[in-house]
Amino acid sequence: MVSYDYSGREVAAAMVNSSVSWIPNGRTGSHIILKWEPPNDHEESEQRTVSIPNADSLPRGTLDGISKDAGADNLDEFCEWIESNL
Repeated sequence: MVSYDYSGREVAAAMVNSSVSWIPNGRTGSHIILKWEPPNDHEESEQRTVSIPNADSLPRGTLDGISKDAGADNLDEFCEWIESNL
């Protein structure tokens, strides 16, 4: 069963620790900002920016929005990916 209970820090840490190369790009208020530059072999992809609330527990809808901003097609798979990168 997939967990949907993550803090903003956990989601940001999983993204930065992954092999996908998300780079911290500061903060805006209480949000952690991460950027991703597509590698050369991703000609069709554009740069992505994800804003993650620095909250102790993210609502499922917020987590779904983060996953979409990050380019994920499926929330369950995104949460499994978070687990594997924590």
